Amino acid sequence: MKLDIDTLRRDDYGFFGPGSPSWKVWASPTALIGFQRAVVLEHFDPALAASVADMRGIYADPAGRLDRTLAYFLAVAVGDGRTAVGLSEHLMSVHAQSTGIEPVTGKRYSANNPESQLWIHVTGWHSVLKCYEMYGPGPLSADAEARFWRECVAAAELQTCRPSDVPTSRAEVRDYFAAVRPRLCTTERALEAMHYLLRTPRGAGPTYMALSRVTAPATIATLPGWMRQLGGFDQSALTDRAIVPVTRAIHRTLAARNGRLLVAGGGRVAPMTVRIFDRHNRAGEPASPHTVTPAGAMRRHGSRRARTATTTAAS
Repeated sequence: MKLDIDTLRRDDYGFFGPGSPSWKVWASPTALIGFQRAVVLEHFDPALAASVADMRGIYADPAGRLDRTLAYFLAVAVGDGRTAVGLSEHLMSVHAQSTGIEPVTGKRYSANNPESQLWIHVTGWHSVLKCYEMYGPGPLSADAEARFWRECVAAAELQTCRPSDVPTSRAEVRDYFAAVRPRLCTTERALEAMHYLLRTPRGAGPTYMALSRVTAPATIATLPGWMRQLGGFDQSALTDRAIVPVTRAIHRTLAARNGRLLVAGGGRVAPMTVRIFDRHNRAGEPASPHTVTPAGAMRRHGSRRARTATTTAAS
């Protein structure tokens, strides 16, 4: 995945623009914890767990794989339409190569399957908001949260899931989790991956190992009991209580310096994500100081999905 950071917001303000809750939540340092949370929860979907296990990307290059995925989510939130569409097209092409047989059910899986993509999308946006609330500035206002979920729906247009299936409120997120819970499970390979992501061994690199283990208690503290039990990574209530003020203090330090400490230290672990974060903070006004819609951006910048939809409508 290649990204020219100098063109992160060359054309426009992207889908959400200045002052949007998505800019605030996704560009907060707490998004790093939220993302660890999301990639761990990803493995409760048996098809995704099989895809990750078969591709072996998190074991061959854990920092690189997670950096590229978080960079995608961050660029969709804060980049211009051209950048977001380009990264989406690249990600879809990578996922298209990830197909196989899920060993427990014997069913064929695809990383681009709409149900699996919906699980990735919802857990990603929910996780970064959850960590923003617990460890960052706190809950959004009612109006801002309503807008956040509308923006979550809009961002889903760049994936294979149907935007009409995306929850539009906190209550609908709870309903979604309740609805999908019966099909969530863990396998030996899923548990291996989740624990690897929470407490990465030294062989993956000392910097990434340290970061994953430092953030793991904060990540686990955000999870409900049934997820901890299913994943086999519970921790004590004392740890839960202790980690919250410590993590909040770290966030305040990073925020007070406008993320400069994050840029200075995070580049060794997640260079692409940190470059996007840095460029977002330094970017000036784009050529067109307006927001665009995902559908409009896909039509303008040559999305294969937009071309397919146009051909289908004309036939």
